Amino acid sequence: MATTFSHEQYISPFAWRYGSQEMRALWSEQAKRRLWRRVWLALASAQARAGLLSTQELEDIRAHVDAVDIEAAEELEREIRHDLMAELLVFARQCVVGGGKLHLGATSMDIEDNADALRLREALLILERKLSACLRALARRIDELAEAPCLGYTHLQPAEPTTVGYRLALYAQDLWDDLKALREARASIRGKGFKGAVGTSASFEALLHGTGISPRQLEAWAMAELGIEAFPVCAQTYPRKQDLMVVSAIAGLGASAHKFALDLRLLQSPLAGEWQEPFGRRQVGSSAMPFKRNPVVAEKICSLARCLASLVSIAWQNAAESALERTLDDSANRRIVLPEAFLAADEILISLQQVIEGLQFYPAVAARNLLQYGPFAGTERILMEAVRRGANRQELHEVLREEAMHAWAQVQAGQLNPLADRLCQNQTLLQYLDCSTIRSLLDVRNHLGDAPARARQFAADLTRYLDE
Repeated sequence: MATTFSHEQYISPFAWRYGSQEMRALWSEQAKRRLWRRVWLALASAQARAGLLSTQELEDIRAHVDAVDIEAAEELEREIRHDLMAELLVFARQCVVGGGKLHLGATSMDIEDNADALRLREALLILERKLSACLRALARRIDELAEAPCLGYTHLQPAEPTTVGYRLALYAQDLWDDLKALREARASIRGKGFKGAVGTSASFEALLHGTGISPRQLEAWAMAELGIEAFPVCAQTYPRKQDLMVVSAIAGLGASAHKFALDLRLLQSPLAGEWQEPFGRRQVGSSAMPFKRNPVVAEKICSLARCLASLVSIAWQNAAESALERTLDDSANRRIVLPEAFLAADEILISLQQVIEGLQFYPAVAARNLLQYGPFAGTERILMEAVRRGANRQELHEVLREEAMHAWAQVQAGQLNPLADRLCQNQTLLQYLDCSTIRSLLDVRNHLGDAPARARQFAADLTRYLDE
């Protein structure tokens, strides 16, 4: 009987909880075996061109290429303990005319690695589409909030002001780089080709002896049928460096999403209170505290991104520690690393789009924070203007520092920020600036630089790129 699964035993969360049905289907056992059969068909088609198979044999193979029977293959595998060979035997039995010519000259990894390359390429395309959707949503929010002022933070301490749109552009810039990296990774994906047990094509050379056709030509025909290029040289497998490149690109996306989600969590904290992720009308924030509105989607993004980052180490070891022409110690973990990397990234992007589109910004809270902490950032403008009017920069810096420290102590004691009043009474400063000028300069809403313009230009450039 085929293996069955239920919630009475452990099932990976990626099998039902995280990721899309589209991505799960691509990494399913059914899809893998269908790809194996497609690779066998491509090889058989090339061999038919070389005169090694008849038209009837090839058409028999083609007619059964989608007739995957996992139950029959698993029953055989329990006996022979080789999953690809079990699938091959089932396929061959189905093809009464052409089955005897299947896998001619090939080794298992000629089939598996070409199938994996095809699957990597398709999975990267799925991520690209979802990341593009996230970036489009971000571009809209950047443009919408380009001029919305808010307090900036350095060292997690209040700093100069910025705008919400400009801050969102920082995240979008990283994600844009990730989209380019995914596209570059997909464009560079190559299959093993058909080179036999250690990559020398010796079996195919023997098979083709006297036909006038080279193993390289046979490989080119088969790979053209699959629509993917082959590495020019391989051992038993394609270089596992390819897996490392792909997983690293996906982990880079995870890092960018983690940065955005972490900042959202900080800004949703009541200590800042300026942002909030979407929260459903009947959503429960805590089983114990009914008032809670926890940033659970952002936390999930961070959690999965952390898991994703850990997979890079395994991919690195697979690339670095495959001894000589091949060792099998990558085989078991690749069944986990590759699908789970893509499924984690898939869920991250689904969640990221949800957060971007439903992100709440509270201007009144941002204005409160600016009123309380913004004046400290305004001291830089006062310093520059006073020096422009003849003050000594070093001497005035000390004056402003002392006044700011006194004001900070009062803010920490729960009082309103008294900095403007203190500076308006400072005789040294009043030699250069009157009180109305001081108060105007401390209003950091007028100290946004070119952030709004840069944010809007960035959103326009990003949208243009996505439309290309």
